[in-house]
Amino acid sequence: MKTEQNNEMSRRSFLKQTVLAGTAICVTPTLEKVTAAERAIAGKSSTSVTTFPASMAAVRMQRTLGSGKAAFTVSAMGYGCMGLNHNRSQYPSKDKEIALVREAVERGVTLFDTAESYGYHINEKLVGIEKKENELALSLREKMLVIPNIMDKSVPIGKDDSFNVEVERFGEAKVPEYEIPYHADIIMNVNGMDKEAAGRTSGEGFYYLTGDIARLHEAMIAYARDYMIDKGFTYCIPPFMIRSDVVTGVMSFPEMEAMMYKIQDEDLYLIGTSEHSMIGRYKDQIIKEEDLPITLTSYSPCFRKEGGSHGLEERGLYRVHQFEKEEMIVLCKQEEAMDWYNKMWKYTVEVFRNMNVPVRQLECCSGDLADLKVKSCDVEAWSPRQKKYFEVGSCSTLGDAQARRLGIRAKGENGTYYVNTLNNTVVASPRGMIAVIENNYQEDGSITVPEVLRPYMGGLEAIKPKK
Repeated sequence: MKTEQNNEMSRRSFLKQTVLAGTAICVTPTLEKVTAAERAIAGKSSTSVTTFPASMAAVRMQRTLGSGKAAFTVSAMGYGCMGLNHNRSQYPSKDKEIALVREAVERGVTLFDTAESYGYHINEKLVGIEKKENELALSLREKMLVIPNIMDKSVPIGKDDSFNVEVERFGEAKVPEYEIPYHADIIMNVNGMDKEAAGRTSGEGFYYLTGDIARLHEAMIAYARDYMIDKGFTYCIPPFMIRSDVVTGVMSFPEMEAMMYKIQDEDLYLIGTSEHSMIGRYKDQIIKEEDLPITLTSYSPCFRKEGGSHGLEERGLYRVHQFEKEEMIVLCKQEEAMDWYNKMWKYTVEVFRNMNVPVRQLECCSGDLADLKVKSCDVEAWSPRQKKYFEVGSCSTLGDAQARRLGIRAKGENGTYYVNTLNNTVVASPRGMIAVIENNYQEDGSITVPEVLRPYMGGLEAIKPKK
């Protein structure tokens, strides 16, 4: 053991001296003749350290011998020696190995390496290059992800939502002569909600819906689903959790931080809207151009932090951590995107008008436009109690921003291209249900069930107060 250690020290010392002396030498790493430290020394000296594949080494050796000089090669399979008095196929011990190298250097022999060592050096360099490439690609992607999309020229300019522009109203916004209570009180009066129990089980921002109010909630979702199916959309129930690479593909970092719940110790997030998993369905896919447009409607529960200035509502159902929604998404060609945008928000208007709710379209200004959106508008419902409109849906076209992040392309006669993506709320409850309750509230405390919802509630025409 001691002898082996001494030999190793002798070998390293000799090679270091030959390198510093500027001797031309190259030995195979597979025989452990050159350590990382020794190669580093060689890189700092004037030593010519050359590596060749076996075929090139043979040619170089022949040329060297032809000029009257000696050549020496080392390989993992054995030694081939020219110009030295050694067996060409001899595989020496470590002691003999050191002696051979010393003899070669002393005689001015140039040492050429073989293909195995050549591959080693190339692979070593490739590993470093690939690592640097991955680091640069990650850095570039991080920078690209924070660059906002290019807004449509029609987007009004403004610093925040107070600069949003009303475009059109649908239905007469009426205020009845009798008082309309707060929606939570109306619901409690018909035994339709238990937030106190939800507070005990889950904390603030959750609720139990019960009885006919729970049926009304489900009826709205079911009606919205069937309405969209009748419009030619395909119904889908998506995963309710998605991975981080999908999250960053469909939304900006500020949106992600404000909205998403992460599953501890897993690369999974609860969806804030089914749009996230519906668009993510096509990640890294190439769609046949003849299959466009893809039109889908989906149901899902949605989970949101609801942080920031709005916060939660202690008594009511305006802002909660959990709600349910019927969504619509479209994947299409760029030239078709704006036509779909105008169709989609009108679908939401029609759904609410069919439930006796006056609404308006509100164009979002530049300051209220999320980073990935090209153009967006809100559909707002009339609140006869508050005597103002409030948001019940949002329609957006995002150009090819999501498609680029997720690698969603289409292939046609002129090659492949990124598709455009759009999304819009059909109905979200309980927010949308508040609008239905207030606009169908009667003086006796009952709630008239809109005709389009009655088939989903067993023909029930009104939800009456409980005595």
